[in-house]
Amino acid sequence: MQTTPPNPFINGLWRQNPTFVQILGMCPTLAITNSVSNAIAMGLATAFVLICSNGLIALIRNQVPKQVRIATYIAIIATAVTSADYLVKAISISVYKALGPFIPLIVANCLVLERAEAFASKKPVIPSILDGAGMGLGFAFGLTCLGTVREVLGAGTFLGIPLFGPDFEPWVLFLLPPGGFISLAIWLLIFASIQDRKQRKQKLLTQIQPAEARS
Repeated sequence: MQTTPPNPFINGLWRQNPTFVQILGMCPTLAITNSVSNAIAMGLATAFVLICSNGLIALIRNQVPKQVRIATYIAIIATAVTSADYLVKAISISVYKALGPFIPLIVANCLVLERAEAFASKKPVIPSILDGAGMGLGFAFGLTCLGTVREVLGAGTFLGIPLFGPDFEPWVLFLLPPGGFISLAIWLLIFASIQDRKQRKQKLLTQIQPAEARS
């Protein structure tokens, strides 16, 4: 039976989520997710870089010699990162200061270069842009999930809005580095259980369909 190729946008957003499936970009994932606002800002900045770099690399992929392709990709990614850096600084100085050096470090994020080499260098422009958008928003989704757990439990707030009464005692551990690892472990367990349940359901359906066809 012929199967349709996966949608590049959905693939990055869910099936091959960078945070919960591929486990890529762990440095910003663990470092800046102590608040939801920081997580969203970093996720959207990374998505912007992925969309721009994937699209441009796909556009010039046939003109770049193989010997200098990695250097060319890094130059394109660095240009997109510089643009993202200026955009975040123009939109919110407080978020820009909170993220610190992690926006410039997007250029060294293994996720960005991996998508350039594995997808954009081999595919047309539109699928490459969709792949960048899916992977970028999937990364933002992962960061936001971690940021939500850490901010709600560690500070008792969501996007700075208090959620509990004055008697709530924040679990400060979740705002510290160990809290990042604990939150990541919780979400990896949840995501793995969801994926495992889907795989079992699909396996059961594949077993039922031939039996129904024979009957």
